[in-house]
Amino acid sequence: MFQIDKRILNILVIVVLSFITFYWTFFIFHQKPILSVILGVTAVRILASFLIFKDYSLSWSKSTQRTFLIKSIVYISAFVVYLPIFYGQVRFALLASELFLYLFLINFLMYSYNYYVNKSKTIKDKSVVIYGAGKAGVKLAEEFRHSQYSIKYFIDDSKNLQKRSIDGIQIISRTKLKEVIKNSKFDLLLIAMPSAEKSRIKFIYDKLNPHFKSVKILPTLNEILQEKDYSTQLKDISVEDLLARHPKDLDKEKIESFIKNKVVLITGAGGSIGSEISRQCKKFGAKQLILVDHSEYNLYAIIEELNANNVIPVMQTVRNFGFIENTFKKYNPQIVIHAAAYKHVPLVEDNILEGISNNIIGTKNCIDLSIKYGVEKFVLISTDKAVRPTNVMGTTKRICELYAQNVKSKSTEIVAVRFGNVLGSSGSVIPKFKSQIEAGGPITVTHPDITRYFMLIPEACELVLQAASIGKGGEIFILDMGEPIKIVDLAKKMIELSGRENIQIEYSGLRPGEKLYEELLINDSDKKTDYDSITVASSTFYNIAKLNNDIEELLICEDKIAKLKEIVPEFNHQLN
Repeated sequence: MFQIDKRILNILVIVVLSFITFYWTFFIFHQKPILSVILGVTAVRILASFLIFKDYSLSWSKSTQRTFLIKSIVYISAFVVYLPIFYGQVRFALLASELFLYLFLINFLMYSYNYYVNKSKTIKDKSVVIYGAGKAGVKLAEEFRHSQYSIKYFIDDSKNLQKRSIDGIQIISRTKLKEVIKNSKFDLLLIAMPSAEKSRIKFIYDKLNPHFKSVKILPTLNEILQEKDYSTQLKDISVEDLLARHPKDLDKEKIESFIKNKVVLITGAGGSIGSEISRQCKKFGAKQLILVDHSEYNLYAIIEELNANNVIPVMQTVRNFGFIENTFKKYNPQIVIHAAAYKHVPLVEDNILEGISNNIIGTKNCIDLSIKYGVEKFVLISTDKAVRPTNVMGTTKRICELYAQNVKSKSTEIVAVRFGNVLGSSGSVIPKFKSQIEAGGPITVTHPDITRYFMLIPEACELVLQAASIGKGGEIFILDMGEPIKIVDLAKKMIELSGRENIQIEYSGLRPGEKLYEELLINDSDKKTDYDSITVASSTFYNIAKLNNDIEELLICEDKIAKLKEIVPEFNHQLN
């Protein structure tokens, strides 16, 4: 097919439009056309277009507001050049009027051509509303132009934008949408707000979900790929999207200065928390990562994922002092992050000695070796279940905290970080509910009033590293987990998100050692840090010689529950 060169076409457009606009303007001003002026102005416009701005390369079929702006700048700049040249021959008003007419026609031509070329030939049998009239929303609208979806409205919270329009699509408020939609439903809601807080996303979802058959969102600003079409990155809204908090005071520079160029040893490195801490340490520039885990598969998985020469896998149990000492001696870590632990409450209730051995002895071994080999900082991952524990697992973690706070640490700074449940960790309630929904239900909840704190794994792990970076030794840091969530509400929300209305919820009763609610503080004497997301729990004194003796007795005594209660008097064992 014959195609005209863009440069020739651009010259033709300038010449034809200039002659049309000048002849019309001369006619309006009752003045005879001056050919030298018309030719001179046309020449200046061509020179400005080709030599200075090179706007002939702009695609009319893909033109945007920026294209129109550039075209306007080209011809206004040309006007500034030819005005003093022809001012004596032609009145200023005539030249200015011709310029405005020219700009109107050139932009009208571009817009018309753009509309004709891009007019979708697809039958639009579905409706979509875009929440967010910013750059992301406009980009999505452009990408949906050729889809089967007809864009009905933009919604935006800015009153300055409401009642305006984008390419003829009206921008309205959330309230106005409810008035328009009444009892019907649109097919799809796109939440195009990658910088919005999750609380805002949850609010929008709760208010508008009943009016749509489906809801999709864009990833966050940190996750979105700018080079890819936004429409390909849309995802179904998940319970993690609704519960995630994204702390505002996350100090990545502080974390990087703590981790960068350090040899970091991570125990339990293949677990949910340990593996994410491993990822974060790699991201923040650790010199070498020593990943310790007794699970062959978990260790293999994280090593394959990280795929780096400075990552060393060590398949060991922290319970074997001699083996783990060889690792300390060989790699001489500067930072130790101890995430290895048995955390599943009912399993530890059924395997008390294993829980004591892995959680308490494993922690004690790692702390003692950190002190012996001059580790700069030791970080203990603790849990809200250590606060006024009602189960063996929580009590073992409380004893670990006591040991971390009271051991004579020499030059090693030892800190603990306590937080609640993390979304999607192995053995947690969300993966369990997902599998139960996929199986057709029912979802089993232990009690209608049971509540838990939740946080995304990456958020929790970044805050762990941030807390560790500010610790001086002896602190138990507490992460702000927000408000506790009723598990039955979480189950209902997951059923709603699945789109399956026939899933039932059954109550199975509290399990041995399970609390109705968790706490993060033993008492209210916590201290603030420089970060609102991190506080410090008051310290608890325990004679270290007595604690060592009590731990030895705990391993050999018959009534381990009684001994645990002796060490942790607030332990109130609930067998339910």
